[in-house]
Amino acid sequence: MDVKNLAEKYNDYIVERRRYYHSVPELSFEEVNTTKQLAHDLKEMGIEVKIFDDYNGLIGTIQGAKPGKTVMLRADIDALPVEEHTDLPYASSNGNMHACGHDAHISMLLGAAKILVNMKNQLNGTVKLLFQAAEESCHGAKYYVDNGVLDGIDAVFGMHIWGSLDAPYFNLESGVRMASVDNFKITVKGVSSHGSAPHLGKDAIIAASSIIMNLQTLVSRVNDPLNPLVISIGTVKGGQRFNIIANNVEMEGTVRTHSREIRSSVEANLRSVVENTAKLLGCEAKLEYSYYAAPIINEHEKINNIVRNAAIKLYGNESLIHMPTLMGSEDFAYLMEKVPGFYGFIGTRNEEKGLIYSNHNDKFTIDEDVLHRGSALYAQFACDFLDEN
Repeated sequence: MDVKNLAEKYNDYIVERRRYYHSVPELSFEEVNTTKQLAHDLKEMGIEVKIFDDYNGLIGTIQGAKPGKTVMLRADIDALPVEEHTDLPYASSNGNMHACGHDAHISMLLGAAKILVNMKNQLNGTVKLLFQAAEESCHGAKYYVDNGVLDGIDAVFGMHIWGSLDAPYFNLESGVRMASVDNFKITVKGVSSHGSAPHLGKDAIIAASSIIMNLQTLVSRVNDPLNPLVISIGTVKGGQRFNIIANNVEMEGTVRTHSREIRSSVEANLRSVVENTAKLLGCEAKLEYSYYAAPIINEHEKINNIVRNAAIKLYGNESLIHMPTLMGSEDFAYLMEKVPGFYGFIGTRNEEKGLIYSNHNDKFTIDEDVLHRGSALYAQFACDFLDEN
């Protein structure tokens, strides 16, 4: 039996598992019960499981009958702190929600596991299944890289359910697909005084406001406009009372770009703007800058071709669709920095079924008819990569 038929055979199992995991979401770094249930699901298939003493998520290993390379398939497993309003019979009731589709990723990879176990005697190598914790933290994947999980892996493949892409199409394009994400905190120190005597103080709120405005000149005047760059301030906290000149403001923000070169220069430019703007207004400012996931760039043409050809083999050229590059980010980039890889998308938007909400929306849900197709692509890629290598 071929991959496509096996995926259809296991469709009910895949859907059932998706609904179960959807009903019991756990936040980043809290996926304890999710990990335990995944271990149970994999062991029921006869798959060897590795869990971690100090971290959630796990690795399943399917050893093929023949020697060869090792390929890793990845699904993220964490949810978001969103109260669900989908009215689904299996909706979450614990205040959290799989509003980004990670429940779908879990079930698709479980379906792929079923397929690959069934085809184990035909596998020319080894398939590792990474059920990854804490993707929504922007750096959950880093643990696995730092702890040697990717040692000996020859290629890694991941996919994301996407609410603004029509079902049941795949987006499997080469080049830049998602942006990097780096976060920062700015602390502005001034001198407080009475609101009626601002000349006796140094207003941290004015300095912070000027910093916010001046940071955008990095985007509009320093950055090449042909290279996307986003600098966003998400929180501003400062001041003690309506009639006191503020002596302290804290701000948090994020930087996103498609360019590795621009990414490497942003911190220094941002620091210069922050410190010098504050100094001009008689204040002091401190920048704390944290690097997280790099851009997602599908740059290994051999792997790119294997992925696309796998989809065409399964569902024809008509299964592929274009999608614009995103400014969102994915910590799958940590894996791709260590091992050659590919990251793709599966559409789940279906207006006829009322599935029109985007990822992270409290009404987001998916077209479950695409799930077995995701399982099939996972499995077909693994088989084809091992066959070609």
